Amino acid sequence: MSIVNIRNIELVNNPAKYTDPYVLRIQFECIAPLKEDLEWKLIYVGSGESEKFDQELDSCMVGPIPVGLNSFEFSASPPTLSLLPSPSTPADLIGVTVIILSASYNDAEFVRVGYYVATNWDSEEYALDVEEGRKDGEMEHLVRNVKVDTPRVTRFSNKWDAPEPTTSSFPSGSTLPTSPSSTLLSAPLPNPTTSTSTPTNASAPRDPTQSALPAPITALPAPAPAPSPVLTTETETETEAEDAHPLASQVEDEDKMGKEVANDEGRGEEGGEGLSNAGGAALGEM
Repeated sequence: MSIVNIRNIELVNNPAKYTDPYVLRIQFECIAPLKEDLEWKLIYVGSGESEKFDQELDSCMVGPIPVGLNSFEFSASPPTLSLLPSPSTPADLIGVTVIILSASYNDAEFVRVGYYVATNWDSEEYALDVEEGRKDGEMEHLVRNVKVDTPRVTRFSNKWDAPEPTTSSFPSGSTLPTSPSSTLLSAPLPNPTTSTSTPTNASAPRDPTQSALPAPITALPAPAPAPSPVLTTETETETEAEDAHPLASQVEDEDKMGKEVANDEGRGEEGGEGLSNAGGAALGEM
């Protein structure tokens, strides 16, 4: 970003005679304080083929520069004919060339504004007389016209008052400061066999009998064996069996009762046979 920006350029005497000085009124804006002055130059381009014919018509230093809008008037002499590319007559100056307004700070150009300049005779009648050879052409009849409506502006970067960048802010051979995180990472880890509350002597020789491993883990006592189940024998009492199996004892009682009924029925059949035999004998006797 440029600290100085041109707002307006006015050519006070335009058009003017070729031999008249250039008078410019320049307005610019400064957006920050400047320690040095500004240098302004007006350059006349004598030939489009080589820069060696360029003429610095004048230059001036402007300053100190306050912040805000500023304006000044700049006057420069006309070009020197002897420095132009061998004009034999004033008629050789007829044509178009360029003037350049350049601004610099600390010997560094930051802007240039170029204008086309048309040079011709002051009247058409005089131009016709010169063309037909009735007149030789004189310098006092030459006029210039700066085309202020078509400027060409070129801007350049400038350091202004910025400090020079330094490669390092630390003197040679000094060590860079370390951050707390890097200090923490570079710190040695504590010995797992020593307590943090007991200070250790780093210079004391290490005892090879002391192990660097943690203390061994003490084995826990084995759990007591579970009591083995008690097996019952076949010689258990009937009361215990009935208490343990009431349904089985009920079935056994019913089985005994069935056997007794069967025996009684058998005896009944035998008694019937006797009655039958006895009755038969009695009937026979009757």
